[in-house]
Order: sequence, then structure tokens, then C-alpha cells
Amino acid sequence: MRTRLALFARFFLGFSVVILFVPGVRSQDGAATAQPTTSEIVQRLVAENQQRSQKLGVYTSRRHYHVAYHGFPHAAEADMVVDAVCNGPGSKQFDVISESGSHVLVDHVLKKLLRAEQDDSHHRSDSALTPANYTFTLLRTEIDGGRPVYVLTVEPKQSHGLLYRGTIWVDAQDYAVVKLNAEPAKSPSFWIRNVQINRQYEKAGDFWLPRSDRSETKVRLGGVATLTIDYDDYRFVSTEAIDSPAWQVPAAP
Repeated sequence: MRTRLALFARFFLGFSVVILFVPGVRSQDGAATAQPTTSEIVQRLVAENQQRSQKLGVYTSRRHYHVAYHGFPHAAEADMVVDAVCNGPGSKQFDVISESGSHVLVDHVLKKLLRAEQDDSHHRSDSALTPANYTFTLLRTEIDGGRPVYVLTVEPKQSHGLLYRGTIWVDAQDYAVVKLNAEPAKSPSFWIRNVQINRQYEKAGDFWLPRSDRSETKVRLGGVATLTIDYDDYRFVSTEAIDSPAWQVPAAP
């Protein structure tokens, strides 16, 4: 059981960390224009992501993690609630509020996932959603949540664990990624047969930020592992609050 869970941990510490880096984009007001080309959409997406990194600032959120394994030799589940502090690009800190269920899954999947996110947040350019890493193709325009979106496929230019292939939905006004369905560009292990990931975003204030993640992993010898992350209670922290002696950043687990 521990060996198989270790394989799942390898996956979660690779591809699941990558999806955490798929950026939200700051909202902008603008009049409707003719449908842009694929290249124009990507250029706007990259530009908005850069603006987000500069203007988003410090924010906090609460995350609810749930991981479940069903298969040989028996089922196991675990839950963890985490307060997150994001202080600009490459700086994340976490405070574990509660944990329950399988200690193997908590210690070897969920907590390692947090540490990997902290470590890898310094290397965002390796997996950034840019023409340097991906080839984009515009499929169609549709309505999602009452808003027009561009639907594009993304194909990695290299085959390594920090990239993915799949479909993204880009808000036609804000040029923000609002939904993602994908799989890793490279399988994290021979034992992993199939991986599917779905991420949903929501608008918090002027920014698009993650609302939920769901990834499902199937292994060659049977069994399925599912990881879900729900995000809520986004709060934006002012510069004055950061400078205050009362401001304390939670320590990493």
C-alpha cells in the first residue's frame, strides 16, 4: 500500500503542482471587438498574466484538500484544511489548520504537495502558459457562465512533467483562463496509466483565481486515486497591513 501511494505522491507532486501555477488574470474593462486571431489571444493572455504578477500583491485563501484511493489492497482517504498566503511570484506559505484520515496520504501526498508548491513556485517560467512552452490552436468561441470565452487547445513543445496538453477556456473580456481540462505531457511513472485534471476559476474582486481542482489517476495494475482541492475565502492584504506588527505569515508545515 505504501509503495503504491508513493507512486501517487510522485504524480501529485508533479502535475498537480503545475496546475497550481496556471495563472489567473486581472480584469480590464473594454469594448467588444471583432474576434482576434489565435496569436492575438495568446499575446493578450501573456500580457495580462504579467500584469497580474505585478499588481495582484499579497492575498490569503483557505484550501480544502481531499485525496481518495480505491483499489488493492484497500481503500484510503485523507482530508486537510490549509490557510495559504501568496506574497507575489515565487513566494507561498502555508499553515495546516486540520488533518484527518490516512496518515500515509496526509504525510506522503498532501503535505509533500504543499512543500513542492513552495519549492517550485520559484521556477514558474518552466511551465508558464506562453508560446515558448506551448503551441496554441483556437477551436471556437462559446458562452461559459454567461460570459463569452475562447476555447483553445494547448500542446507542449517539450515532453516533461511540468507541462501538460489539453484545452483551456479564456475569458473574451478579461483574457483570463477560466477553465482547464488537461493531462500531463509526460506520464510521471510507468505504473500510471491515465491522468485527467480539471480546474475551475472564479472572479475574486478584480482577479480570476482558482475555485476548484480535480485530478483522477488510474494505475496499470488497477486502482484509482482522486485529488480535489477547493479554494475559498480569498482576501487581499493591504501594504499597511503587511507592515503592521500584527501581521504574521503562517509557517510552512
